[in-house]
Amino acid sequence: MNQNILESINAVEGFNPLEYAVDYTDLNSGETRKRLPVMIQMAWFRLRYPEGKISIEVTPGHDCFVAKARVYPSYLDPPESFLAEATASRGRCPDKPSVSPREWAQTAAVGIALRNAGFGLQFAMAGEDFSSSAPDEFTLDLEQTADTSTASEAETSVAPAPVAAAVSAEPSPEYMLAAAMKMACPIKKYSGKTLGDLVSLDPNSLVWLANKYSRSEEVSAAARLICESALAASA
Repeated sequence: MNQNILESINAVEGFNPLEYAVDYTDLNSGETRKRLPVMIQMAWFRLRYPEGKISIEVTPGHDCFVAKARVYPSYLDPPESFLAEATASRGRCPDKPSVSPREWAQTAAVGIALRNAGFGLQFAMAGEDFSSSAPDEFTLDLEQTADTSTASEAETSVAPAPVAAAVSAEPSPEYMLAAAMKMACPIKKYSGKTLGDLVSLDPNSLVWLANKYSRSEEVSAAARLICESALAASA
């Protein structure tokens, strides 16, 4: 398929996802490819669908959590009117015992669902595509191993790209923070504002979104990132 056609899917004026892609190296072939962080996929989705939503359901399994994510163009859409969906299961990572397998599964499912909806199809592995990837997809703290016993995933719309053990460079923190700051604020009285605007307009609401908001995991994650950055800057 023509690469230009893929790049036109979900195109947003002024936003080039290639600028946020990071390199990873396939340990089997030595080939370097591009990968799009899940946080950037979510920011891209928010730019394309300002009123969109991502719903997540998580159920406990045997030694793992199974997450299902669905992507909707509008928060008013009924449950079955989704653009794409995906499931992912994640168990505890022995190398990182402090990482929650529940959050890891959620992040993986969201990344795959967004790719299925067309946010990153032009990349070799958009979103969370590694059966043995390390559990921090938001910051891409990847420490790949050949052991696949702690993670597995299933997709319902698009067949997955070939899985390979890999190592990825960490994206610039500025990129991650910029994407979070541009995310649309879901609070009605701040309609048309971004999460970044809340830093000066209503920081208490930003903290609430980070810790209490349950309707959108990507909004909560972005708000937490902004709050953590603000705390670090004031320290």
